[in-house]
Amino acid sequence: MFRLTVFFVLTASLFLGVSGCAVQKNSEKQWYKGNLHAHSYWSDGDEFPEMIMDWYKVNNYNFTVLSDHNTLNEGDKWISISEKEYLQQGFQNYLDKFGKSWVNYKIDSLDRIQVKLKTYEEYQSLFNEKGKFLLIPSEELTMYFEKKPIHINATNIQQKIDPKRGVDVASIIQNNIDAILDQRKELGVPIMPHVNHPNFGYGVSVEDLKKVSNLKFFEVYNGHPLVHNYGDSTRLSVEAMWDILNIDYLHHNKPLLFGIAADDSHHYHQFDKNYSNAGRGWVMVLADSLKAESIIAAMEKGGFYASTGVVLKKVEVNHKKLHIEIAAEEHVDYEIQFIGVKKNSTEAEIISTTKALKAELAITDDYLFVRAKIISNKTNQNFFDETEYEKAWTQPLKSIVQ
Repeated sequence: MFRLTVFFVLTASLFLGVSGCAVQKNSEKQWYKGNLHAHSYWSDGDEFPEMIMDWYKVNNYNFTVLSDHNTLNEGDKWISISEKEYLQQGFQNYLDKFGKSWVNYKIDSLDRIQVKLKTYEEYQSLFNEKGKFLLIPSEELTMYFEKKPIHINATNIQQKIDPKRGVDVASIIQNNIDAILDQRKELGVPIMPHVNHPNFGYGVSVEDLKKVSNLKFFEVYNGHPLVHNYGDSTRLSVEAMWDILNIDYLHHNKPLLFGIAADDSHHYHQFDKNYSNAGRGWVMVLADSLKAESIIAAMEKGGFYASTGVVLKKVEVNHKKLHIEIAAEEHVDYEIQFIGVKKNSTEAEIISTTKALKAELAITDDYLFVRAKIISNKTNQNFFDETEYEKAWTQPLKSIVQ
C-alpha cells in the first residue's frame, strides 16, 4: 500500500513578497530570508562582524550566521589591519559607523592598527530585532583528509566543537555530524548540521555521502568562486549529486537530503567574480516565528526553497499536485522545470518544462521523488560565472512510501 508524503503545506498557498524578503502571514506562518554560511575577521573573512551583520540586515535578510572556521567568536582576539588601502578604508568605515566608544583599537610600535574583535555575545545584541532580524550562532567545523577539505556547518550551535578525525572522508563527516547531534541531544536545543560545498577541492564525493547517516542538508549552491558547483568534464555537478544521493537514501530508508543555497562570503570590499561576496545564495524558509528553533524545525520538514535570485510567489502541494508560481520581474523570462526520479531508475529526468509563470505537476506513484527548478534569463553582475542565471530550487517531495 502506498501513501503520498509531502513536506510543504498540503492545502494553503504559500505567498512571498516580490522583493524576496517581504513576508506575509499564511496560516500563522511567514517567509523568512536567510544566509547560513559567512565568514569574518574571526577566521578568513576580511570584515568586522558588525559590518557584515549590518550589510545583511540593511539588505533585507531576516536571519544570518557567522560560521567562522573552528570558532564561535568568543574570547580575546586582536587583529592587525593590513596595509592594503581597501582594508585600511574598511577599518575607517567601521570606526565611523560604530564610534570610538565601541571600537577597541590601538597603534603598535610599528604604526600598525591593532583591533580587538567583538565577540558574538557583544555584537549580536546590536542587530537582533524581534520578528525582523535574527543572528544565529554557527561554527564551520573544518577538517582535512589527505589534503581533501571537509567542511560542516553547525547552525544554532551552543558550545564550540573541536573537529573530529576519522579514517576516511565518510567517517570524518559522520563523526562530526554525530558530535553536533550529540550536543543537540545533550542540551535539548535544535542544532542543524549541513555539509558545505562538496566539490570544493573535490573533497567530498557521492560515494562518501552515501555512507553517511543522519545527514539532512547540504549545499546545492555555494557562492564561493572556487567550489565547482557545476563540476567539470569528469566530475558531477552538486545538483546531480543531490539526486543520486536521494535515490540511494530512499532505497536505504534514510530521510531525503535537502538543498541549501548559501553565500560562503569572505570578501566585503572587492566585488567581482574572483571574490566570495555576500548576496549570492540564500534560503527562503516558511516558519511560524523568527526564532532559531522555528527556522530549523521548518527546514527539517522541507519547508523552504533555495535561491540565487528567483522569487517564488507560490509553492503548493494540493490534491497530489505540486503547484509553482513565480513572482516575476519585468523583462525577465523564466523556465519552470519539474524534475523527478522514476521508480527503479538510477537517474533523474526532466519531466516537463514551461515558460509560463505558473505550472503544476501531478505527483504520481510512478516517481520516487519530484522537485522543481526555476531558471531565469537574468544574470547577476556579482556572480562569479558570467554565464550563470538566477535560479531557485524547491525541496524534493517523496511521492511514495512503502
